[in-house]
Amino acid sequence: MECELRAAGALVVAGVDEVGRGAWAGPVVVGAAVSALDAPPSGLTDSKLLTAKRREELEPLIAAWAVAHAFGAASPEEIDALGMTAALRLAAVRALEALPVRPDAVVLDGSHDFLGDPWRVRTVVKGDQVCVGVAAASVLAKVHRDRLMAELGVDHPKFAFGDNAGYPSPVHQAALEELGPTPYHRLSWAYLDNLPRWRHLKRVRSELEDAGQTTLDF
Repeated sequence: MECELRAAGALVVAGVDEVGRGAWAGPVVVGAAVSALDAPPSGLTDSKLLTAKRREELEPLIAAWAVAHAFGAASPEEIDALGMTAALRLAAVRALEALPVRPDAVVLDGSHDFLGDPWRVRTVVKGDQVCVGVAAASVLAKVHRDRLMAELGVDHPKFAFGDNAGYPSPVHQAALEELGPTPYHRLSWAYLDNLPRWRHLKRVRSELEDAGQTTLDF
């Protein structure tokens, strides 16, 4: 994939992948990685196909192999205010703009181009399994976000964010029922509909717009 894009004139190709889209708590994080021209670390593939131990082993090897990598995030508040698609774009732009060199082309995992102009985008279904740059971004972003969630969970031990990364595990759901959402939870999501004690905390986009919280620069 990278060779094809380079042959078409894109000297710098960045793979982009996200992690945390389906979590109930924490940011959505996008990783961007510019792949090197030599062979990638052995076993590099979609982060979801790797164990946590293997991701941790690969992470420093990928970081050393990649020409450059960076992360961008959209906070729970931004997800609530903008919706997930716009939040993903916000995080992706932040990741790409954090790279030391601007990519000539971007390979996005999936079939939907949530970036758009002015970025030159190629969407690839299962890109994290067929494009080394996307696979690198996938693993780096997953390890980065898992560490972040473990840090956020220190003050909220009953939620076990270090184990579930903000996804709805049984332990996480039990803590929500008992304690209600933390400052890191997404308050516009449907899980609050099933928590009678905490349902009043749910936010809807119209409330956020009225409060002027959706005016965010991309």
